[in-house]
Amino acid sequence: MKRKFFIDTDTASDDAVALIIALRHSDIEVVGIGVVAGNVPLEMGVQNALYTRELCGSNTPIYAGASQPLSRELRTAQFVHGIDGMGDIGLDLKGRQPDVGDAVDELIKSAHEFEGVLELVTLGPLTNIALALQRDPTIANKIKRCVVMGAVADHIGNVTPVAEFNMWVDPEAVEVVLHSGMNLEFVGWDISRKFAVITQAESTMLRAMNTPLATFTIDIQRVLEKFCENETHLAGFDLPDPIAIAYAINAGVADEVREMHLVVETHSPTTEGMVVMDTLGVLHQSPNALVVTSARHDVFMSMLMDALEA
Repeated sequence: MKRKFFIDTDTASDDAVALIIALRHSDIEVVGIGVVAGNVPLEMGVQNALYTRELCGSNTPIYAGASQPLSRELRTAQFVHGIDGMGDIGLDLKGRQPDVGDAVDELIKSAHEFEGVLELVTLGPLTNIALALQRDPTIANKIKRCVVMGAVADHIGNVTPVAEFNMWVDPEAVEVVLHSGMNLEFVGWDISRKFAVITQAESTMLRAMNTPLATFTIDIQRVLEKFCENETHLAGFDLPDPIAIAYAINAGVADEVREMHLVVETHSPTTEGMVVMDTLGVLHQSPNALVVTSARHDVFMSMLMDALEA
């Protein structure tokens, strides 16, 4: 029997690749995709998810969710992924309709329908998840696990010196999720920065696969590639959401996983959105999350290539 996934995404160029990996994996049934505002405004994220679903030939339902964080103004990452979130390469990203239903309500329904087996993967800000937990706190014990792409175990941020984007957009939502009692597993941007960078040689190799999905995957990173060169100083472009979804599917992507107590900063102007990980246990608090601290690039690349085959 296929494993049941629900994916929550703020669909931009790396989210789209993550969706491809999940939608095309033979062992996974994605029972629903919720979209949240984050990388791009909500409607744009919905269109990007629908376009990606179409490319994959999937009929997985896609639902629109929260258009802004719990209590803050939306701050997007269009400077990272392009105005349309997909590299500004001229894709037709208009006119598609999401499925009927609210992403938050549909997550709650799925948690009850697939109690004990549903695996939740979050690729964007945690707004939809926090709203679902506020509406129905019992889902925390019904969802088997929640894999979060967010935070940084080495506390080196990509939007402030110490904060990762997904957590920074809606830290109040992160706080709700961290206190929910849900089985949380974090795959941070540090894992992407260290183990999911696609070098120029690898990019050329992926493009040479000459499949529609491989070409799409490389083309939509155009703006991200420049951002990584100029701002995060990587030797190529990195794929945080794809390595998170790869780990959610295959634990062998991780080389090291640690239990830690995590707290999020919601007030400090210097460190807002920072998820502080008690790496030494000095707080003497029970762990509330698993954190991937090392990963295998080769396993990730193999899964990516499998997903992009014709």
